[in-house]
Amino acid sequence: MPEDQNIEIAHKLTEREEQAGPKRPFEEAIEIAEVVLLAIVAIATAWSGYQAAKWDGHQALLYGEATKARFESDSASTRGGQVLLGDASNFEAWLQAHEENQTRLAEFFVRRFTPGYKVAFVAWLKTDPFTAKTAPAGPAYMPEYHNPLFEKADQLNTQASALFEQGTLDRETADKYVRDTVLFASVLFLIGIGQRFKLRGARVTAGSAAAILLLYTLVTLVELPKI
Repeated sequence: MPEDQNIEIAHKLTEREEQAGPKRPFEEAIEIAEVVLLAIVAIATAWSGYQAAKWDGHQALLYGEATKARFESDSASTRGGQVLLGDASNFEAWLQAHEENQTRLAEFFVRRFTPGYKVAFVAWLKTDPFTAKTAPAGPAYMPEYHNPLFEKADQLNTQASALFEQGTLDRETADKYVRDTVLFASVLFLIGIGQRFKLRGARVTAGSAAAILLLYTLVTLVELPKI
């Protein structure tokens, strides 16, 4: 993993400095500063990698829950359609019995309506459907009609969309932690290059650039959400 490589590089750079011979005071000060930067990079890289892994896991969990909710929504919608189909079949039979003035048979089919469909059926009759041209085609078209399974399917579908969206946000957060890990690797690169320079100014410039980049990356790391 990138964070493991960063920590290993930081360790090797520090180890090389410890193996070097006696240094002048200024060089010792520069090396101490570099060691401090390397230590911070190692710790920050480990933390960034840990958070990236945690957010990846949370994103996978949310995606799994979203998929489950989507399956349950489809199942509820299918069962709701089956219930509506049964009510519609009974309604067609009722229409035929009503047309043939078979009162008892018509009442039999009304009793077989589901509760939500029966409420809509009563409301539909009040629209004078056999004479009024503006009357709805059937109880299922009435605003009073409620199918609990359809409503459950809508709720689950909304829940699935919310979970998927949150999972996508978590994925973006994980990517930002990975980005910071790459920036920490750039800090290591600048410090490593600086240690190769013999000129004091060049080494100070490289170290200063590394320090500025490290500070910027640490600020972005602190601002990111944590788990």
